[in-house]
This record gives sequence, C-alpha cells and structure tokens, in this order.
Amino acid sequence: MNGQGSLVEKLEFIDAKRTKKSFIEKFIGMKQGMALDSAQMERDILRLKRLPSVANAYYLVAQTENGNYEVQYVLNENFTLIPFANLFSSSNDDFAFRVGLQEFNAFGRNITLGAFYQLDVYNSYGFAIRAPYLFTNNFGIAFNYNNFSTLEPVFLSSGTAEYRYGNTGVELLGLYEFDLKNRMELGFSFFVEDYEYLSGATNPQVPLNLNVDKHLFKLIFDHDGLDYFYYYVEGFRSLLNFQYVGSSDVNLPQFFIGFNDFTYYKRIGNRGNWANRLRLGLASNVNSPFAPFTVDNNLNIRGVGNTIDRGTGAIVLNTEYRHTLLERNSFVLQGNIFLDGGTWRNPGGDFNDFLDADNLRIYPGLGFRVMHKRIFNAIFRVDYGYGITPDAANGIVFGIGQYF
Repeated sequence: MNGQGSLVEKLEFIDAKRTKKSFIEKFIGMKQGMALDSAQMERDILRLKRLPSVANAYYLVAQTENGNYEVQYVLNENFTLIPFANLFSSSNDDFAFRVGLQEFNAFGRNITLGAFYQLDVYNSYGFAIRAPYLFTNNFGIAFNYNNFSTLEPVFLSSGTAEYRYGNTGVELLGLYEFDLKNRMELGFSFFVEDYEYLSGATNPQVPLNLNVDKHLFKLIFDHDGLDYFYYYVEGFRSLLNFQYVGSSDVNLPQFFIGFNDFTYYKRIGNRGNWANRLRLGLASNVNSPFAPFTVDNNLNIRGVGNTIDRGTGAIVLNTEYRHTLLERNSFVLQGNIFLDGGTWRNPGGDFNDFLDADNLRIYPGLGFRVMHKRIFNAIFRVDYGYGITPDAANGIVFGIGQYF
C-alpha cells in the first residue's frame, strides 16, 4: 500500500465524538491528497493510541472506483474527566492522601487541566495546564502551580528531627516532539522553600528555621518505544530528567540532580504483562540532611513508609507480573506480584554506600487492579509490600493508575 500512483481521495475519522476532528487533522501525518502510505498510517495510529483521549485506534482502507483510496481512522475514545486519589499507609501508622480532578481532553484538543488537594499532616494544593500540541502537531507548553506543606523527617547524626516543610512555586515548560519516539521538555521554575523545626534531634550546624528563594532549570528527554493495546503495554522507554537548582542560602545549597527511568514491558500470553522499571539517579554530593532522593511508599518502594530516608544517589528496581483475572466488557480485574528493591548513597558519602546493607531495602508483595478500559487511567490499585531486609516495615499503598 505504498504505491505512489494511488492517492488518498477521502480521509475520515470514525467515532471521534469528544476529540475535535480539526485537532486530529493537524495531529496526524496522513493528509487527503497524499499518496497512500501504510507506514505513515501505522505511525499515526501509534501516536493516536498514546493520546489520553484514545483507548484504541486502527485504520481501514477501501479502493474507490477511480483507483484511489478512501481511508478511515477508527477511534475508540476514552472518557477523560477523571477524579483521582492516592492514599498511603504503613505499619508506622503514617497516613496521607491526595485527591484531585483532571480533564485530559479539554476543548477536544488533548489539553490537560488538573487540580489537587493533599493532606499529609498539613494542607497542600496545586493546579496544572499541559497543552503539548498547542502551537503545532509537535510543539506546546505546560504550566504548574504548587503550594506544598508536609511534615518531613530530617535525618541528623544525633537522631531524627521533624520539620514542617513548605514549597510554593510556579513552573513553565516548553514541550517538543522530534519524531514518533523522541520528545523533549525544557523549562524553569521559581519557588520558595521553607523549613520550620517542630521536634526531635537538633544540630548546631542545622538551622531550626529556613526560608529560601530558589530557581530551577529542567531538561527532560523521553525516548518512548511503547505500544499499547488498552491496558496492556509492550516495549522499551527511557526517560531522562536533569535539573539544576539554584539557591539564595548556603544551608540549602545549589545542586545538580539527574535520574533516568528505564522501563521495559513484555506481553506474556493473552492475559499477562511483565513490567520493569530501573531508576539510576545521582545528585551533587552535598553533606546536607535535606538530600533530594527519598525512600518513600508512593515513589519507589511499596510498603516502606512515607519518606523514611534520604540520599544523594539512588538505584531502584521495580519488577512485577500483572495477570488479568477477569474481563467483562469494559471492566477488568487484574492481580500482580511484585518485587521492589533499592539502595541509596548517603549525603556526603561515596559510591560504596550503594553496597552497604544498611542502605538496601527489598520488598516483595502482592496487589490487585480494578480497571475500566474506556476511562483514561481508570486504574484503582492496592499493593501490600513486606520488607525482608533488616528493620523493615510493611504496609499498604493505594493509588490511581499503575505504579509505573
């Protein structure tokens, strides 16, 4: 179907009800009047399936009487106005939650509008706008505002202190897609960080109160080779996040931080999906109790607790097997068995810290997912992780969406 003499006489979008057809026309590469090109249509379908508004897509081709072709892109659309909730609990009786609402296809143009409220001892909130195809079919922007306030443990040589941590700021990013697999985000943010001592250990070298103006420059490079069939995923993805954080106070010094998430997914038979994530991260090795990498339930190790340690480097591997137990129309029940493991470099430490047994956490566990195939990211998950390394905790982690 690559013959240059055969043209696309008619191009239609079937079942595009919530997504504007004018957006799809701008988004795809195939145009009416072009030569029929099956490779281009395959690329279009893959891009469409990656949109939040599209659950699945395929194309149909029919020959017209005059030897040209009529092409139909058939879309199975998602419902995209989605509430979300994340709840965290552990055997240490930590408890926190985040709730919010997101529209992933605002104005029918796959613009994401979202807002959240979080209770993690204190109140936090924020909102975000993400329009990756605002200007062209590969160039857009994103804007975020956050006002965080949490109770944070700070790990000192004399023991652990409790601080009230605040972070208020804005972020602006430019979003650009180079091709089907490669995209980049580049931008900056301005924010204020403050720490207020509440209780616990103290150290003469660590202030009881801090209020610091900071700025951040961010580069994200995403190589995405994933393919989707509803909730099944297959392929490889590499996501690099590099940041420079500048500061107006030597107690919270400037630093660089970079981490790369390598993810690999493999279909196993008709009902299985093997999922893997490897995170490699390093930051400037400042000997500070406010190190940027954290060990946390909702980020990397299920069951470990809420922010139980910090470091200036991280190696984390998450692997799990997901199996569909029941599928009825659009309802899906999926079970999973997982193993989360990681190790960290201590602030001011060296690379041997990664081999230190005291820094190693290994958590096997079980969970399940309740999903809806036609509502974007409508995946309610529950995981229970049980630590098998010394002095380990155990706990339940709730959330919306797959863990990775």
